[in-house]
Amino acid sequence: MVAGVAIAASYEVPPSRFPEVRPHNLYRQVAHAALSEWGLKPGDINGLLAVPSGQGINEIDIYTHEKLGSELGITPAFAETLNAGGASFAIMVGRAASAIRDGLADSILCIGTGKFTKPAEGGAGNMARMISEPDFEIGYGPFIPALYALIASRFMAESGVGPADLARVAVSARQWALRNPRALMHRKGAISVEDVLQSRMISTPLHYLDCSVPCDGGGAILVTTDEKARQLTRQPAYLLGYGEAHSHGSISAAGERLVQTLATRTGADAFKRAGLSPADMDMAMLYDAFSFTPLLLLENLGFAPAGQSAAMVQSGAIDPGGSLPVNTNGGLLSFGHTGESSGMSVIVEGVRQIMAQAGENQLDRARTALVHCYGGMMYEHATLILGRSR
Repeated sequence: MVAGVAIAASYEVPPSRFPEVRPHNLYRQVAHAALSEWGLKPGDINGLLAVPSGQGINEIDIYTHEKLGSELGITPAFAETLNAGGASFAIMVGRAASAIRDGLADSILCIGTGKFTKPAEGGAGNMARMISEPDFEIGYGPFIPALYALIASRFMAESGVGPADLARVAVSARQWALRNPRALMHRKGAISVEDVLQSRMISTPLHYLDCSVPCDGGGAILVTTDEKARQLTRQPAYLLGYGEAHSHGSISAAGERLVQTLATRTGADAFKRAGLSPADMDMAMLYDAFSFTPLLLLENLGFAPAGQSAAMVQSGAIDPGGSLPVNTNGGLLSFGHTGESSGMSVIVEGVRQIMAQAGENQLDRARTALVHCYGGMMYEHATLILGRSR
């Protein structure tokens, strides 16, 4: 168990498009709005963690925490701009927990915003080059869906998963989005497996509706001591367990880790530290840039035996009313993929469910939650176990 650490508050901008707002201005807006909603002043914050702003539109600023701290008028004893792709925000929670245990800070603002260019505007190609091997991948013109399609194809070949199983994950995500007014696809209506399979092919085996929805957004969480958390809220989201691991830097370097990802390790570490198991989880938030990733992660994290996640999903287990609700905000597939801040949306939903603040999509039972985020081409992994009591 991670002693004495809790998430006391969360804030999120509903996913949309903000073409007139530059990346750092969006950061500034989210920071001030979050503190206002939480009833805090900048001086109440003594730790600050952020990701580089502007990654999704090629205006990368690696000095985000310095600029944001200066604008807030704070000089935190603990601060960093870190980047591990979508895993960054789960890693922020781990870093914040360490800082709190070491006495460096006791009120740490973890924040991120994202602006995601549309594929036709060239952003996807630039992002692919950042995470591709220069000699053996970039020369072939990689783009993000094609790189993920390699992992999906390998997973399908090894596990027997078919296109209809991937499609069923997208159907479930949309079911959750229909319950969540904040979701980008909330008003787009239900989809069927046939709808997914009949949508245009992006990169075999991934159809259009197998892909997440690029958009803009952002959010923040406040990681504090147990004592401070109970001063701010009646029900904190306690950090019970944590696991983190990093491996290869490109698809071509992945080897066997292409399908057996480091989620196997981070999940096991998080469960061990929490003294819990997959059977103890009331829900899971799994980073789902594409429809196959929840299937792969359900197996890697121990929720389903190897080769059995498809049957689990087809049974309705991850749907509303199912035995293991997954991605209850609609996930990246239907809530929205908010650029470099999409990992924050995964965490915020888990936190809100634990704190009973999820609104219309609040679960009847959410005492424990697993949150898993990955970055790059599934080579940065971090797992959180959250709960209502220590």
